[in-house]
Amino acid sequence: MQTPVTIGDLLDRQAAHFGDRDAFVHVEHGVRYTYAEFRAECNAVAKGMIASGIRKGDHVGIWATNYPEWVVAQFATAKIGAVLVTVNPAYRLHELEYLLRQSDTSTLVLIGRFRTSDYAGMVNELIPELRSSTPGRLSSAKFPKLRQVIYIGEETLPGMLAWNDLRRLGETVSDDELRARQAACHSDDVINIQYTSGTTGFPKGAQLTHLNVVGDARCIAECMKLTEHDRLCIPVPFYHCFGCVLGTLCCLTQGAAMVIPAEYFDPLKTLAAVEKERCTALHGVPTMFIAELQHPEFARFTLSSLRTGIMAGAPCPIEIMKQVVEKMGAREITIAYGQTEASPVITQTRTDDPIELRVSTVGRAIPDVEVKIVDPATGAEVPSGTQGELCTRGFIVMKGYYNMPEATAAAIDSDGWLHTGDLATMDEAGYFRITGRLKDMVIRGGENIYPREVEEFLYTHPKISDAQVFGVPDPKFGEELVAWIRLKEGQTATAEEIRDFCRNRISHYKIPRYIKFVSEFPMTVTGKIQKYKMREAATAELGLKTSTVDVQSG
Repeated sequence: MQTPVTIGDLLDRQAAHFGDRDAFVHVEHGVRYTYAEFRAECNAVAKGMIASGIRKGDHVGIWATNYPEWVVAQFATAKIGAVLVTVNPAYRLHELEYLLRQSDTSTLVLIGRFRTSDYAGMVNELIPELRSSTPGRLSSAKFPKLRQVIYIGEETLPGMLAWNDLRRLGETVSDDELRARQAACHSDDVINIQYTSGTTGFPKGAQLTHLNVVGDARCIAECMKLTEHDRLCIPVPFYHCFGCVLGTLCCLTQGAAMVIPAEYFDPLKTLAAVEKERCTALHGVPTMFIAELQHPEFARFTLSSLRTGIMAGAPCPIEIMKQVVEKMGAREITIAYGQTEASPVITQTRTDDPIELRVSTVGRAIPDVEVKIVDPATGAEVPSGTQGELCTRGFIVMKGYYNMPEATAAAIDSDGWLHTGDLATMDEAGYFRITGRLKDMVIRGGENIYPREVEEFLYTHPKISDAQVFGVPDPKFGEELVAWIRLKEGQTATAEEIRDFCRNRISHYKIPRYIKFVSEFPMTVTGKIQKYKMREAATAELGLKTSTVDVQSG
């Protein structure tokens, strides 16, 4: 069983054990901390947060890309018992307004801008009182809980407390006061609110505890055989569990080094970081690995240090997994599966699993976690090899959605089982295969079609780099199959050529009726494909009625 420990206590313990080892390296920002230095920086900011009035249980939102300050804030809030509310960097006004209000955020930490998003401008538009307020004493009519905005940047912005000033405030707080705050934290306290993607309605805030995320991170690390000698390259966004649990926290549990290539994903910077920092592990969603493998300069990088890592966040194409093993040298790379509500990893392959299992399954349940497959209609457990909904129970299951009791009751049943909404099968040895989403399944003329199966087949075409399959309404069959296809660099193809490839190889009803060649897919900043957006676009382009179209769940 997992031994309960708070994040703050774990950081102190690892700093004592591995004080001189690299804890954090931000290549783009030129920041490097040993474990002793990283702990000292987190303590300085934690004291600043105490001095600024942040209490245990207060909600602290962070709206930023992969800055060094993001990770410092992650551990500083944990040390003082504040709840970190992660804000998607892609959010705009409407989404930010919803999150600030729904989460009861009392402190918002932000950077100035990201690409075309002017964060500071949007916050000032949402909160007109901010410019004229004294830093730390905000009074907003629209957001009565919000007391202060903290700015990460060199310039001084009206009404906002600068990050460096926050650190200086901490000089008034004693070590004893910080220790007392840290001692008041319990492993069962909520420490993080992560918002789901909200593709079926408003985003829901999954409440995760110290035990949830530390326990899950430790299991993830053990499945990768991560040790204090490893250096993990983390190009995935911190705001998502992939970055802040499978990434930073996973390293902390073992005393490994966190290596951050850049503020946001860039395939060239990621490859350069792996080479420069001699990274032994690399995380990413399939689209990231595809971008790295297909980069024109891929061959010039020496990646011989790579051993392991995780590919997750979206269905992992078998052919891409093989290339990561063969061309990148990550021979012990693992596949992980889960969802935010499960902290997030539920199953994972192991480094010593045969390659066949590591390219065709999402592994076994992580230690001390129960997983079962049930009939979605009856809730009864189904035999091995039979498709059904994957459910999980154990220390990884969230406390519930923040301020959403009905949604919580719909997700977690009275026996404590979290219903994932994912379709899967389990074999006799306990290995799971994800076959689709309950709401992604396409029913064509009474035949159930699982898009993942068709996608895996299309990946075997020599010209195809990536494929996404989904359903659109059809007056005759109820639904028809659509394939959006991205070809490999320099390749051309026709829709009929793709259909000819499918004929006599897969059932006729699984051959896509509509085929479109695209250069990219709509996706979240974490690389999760947004099929509901494809459905909407295809339905409009084809002039179809939308009444039968459902959307992908969050």
